[in-house]
Amino acid sequence: MDSDDAALREQLRVFGLSDNEINTYFALLELGEATTSAVADEAGVTQRTVYNIVERLEQRGLVRVNDHVSPTTIRALPPREAMADISERIDAMTPALEERFTETGPRTSEIEMAKSRRKALKNLREDVESAESEVLVSVPADVVPEVESELRAARERGALVLLLVGEVDDLDRAAERYAGLATVVRCWGDEMAFAYAADDERAMIGSPEVFDGAYFEEGVVWVSEWGLTGAVIATFLGAYWPFPWEVHVADPPELPATFEWFRKATFTAVRHRRMGTDLRAEVETESGERVAGRVNDVRQALVDPATNQFTLENGFVLDTDEGTVSVGAPGGFLEDYRGKSVRLRPVEE
Repeated sequence: MDSDDAALREQLRVFGLSDNEINTYFALLELGEATTSAVADEAGVTQRTVYNIVERLEQRGLVRVNDHVSPTTIRALPPREAMADISERIDAMTPALEERFTETGPRTSEIEMAKSRRKALKNLREDVESAESEVLVSVPADVVPEVESELRAARERGALVLLLVGEVDDLDRAAERYAGLATVVRCWGDEMAFAYAADDERAMIGSPEVFDGAYFEEGVVWVSEWGLTGAVIATFLGAYWPFPWEVHVADPPELPATFEWFRKATFTAVRHRRMGTDLRAEVETESGERVAGRVNDVRQALVDPATNQFTLENGFVLDTDEGTVSVGAPGGFLEDYRGKSVRLRPVEE
């Protein structure tokens, strides 16, 4: 790699592009327009990775996805045009940011190591306490009392709380013990990894041995960067959550109701449908379109039995006037639409 190439890569990293995103963007600049498979071969990444990356590149105004043709192609926008658009957006938002700016001291770094029980519990309590929409927690049973009040408060203020408790001695009494603390509770008799995530913004993951004494040499990792937090959430929902016993599922919110948090919308929908309620969903998509129709299916693995067709699938199948469509959460790429907010109501007879 020559110095010019290295310098260009460093500048693109400043704009938030990862190495895989840079490789994919460079491949598209070379190819001009190509299918996802061709881009994957050129960039040295998987085709699934390309699907994820081009969505973010399109949001940044660097590429255009031609999904109206088959197979789908991706076209790199002329760099001068793309950079001019980025410059205009920076210029447009600078005055508004200046108005909001208050000079402060340095903030907490995006990645920290916690090597003590005290530090791990402090972060866990604070992040659960500040969560507004969702809390995912996996802890040993003897740690639950340390965060019980924060979990209960999060549940009472309307957050979706998924609690996974490891090293539970009496599974028969677990529902009675943990019911008021979470929306859904799962328990496991053996040791489980320690992990939590709050609002897709802050997360921690590592060995539960951090709670065994005052100091844990290996440490656990706390992150507050979106991509890293997403990795913890994916691990929690994909690797930890599916296998323990489901011991408690809360009643769903009353309808009609609007949900800005997509997993809470899918939880509510699947619970009402299993109670015999036909539902209609009105979805505001990320692109600004509105999609409405009868809920034909809910794809999820939050509660048993799971109905997802692939790991982490979380969405709806709707029967609309234009036909059957799928709606996924923000960041999804296999569904027809990505939902920003969902309003659910019973179908009028």
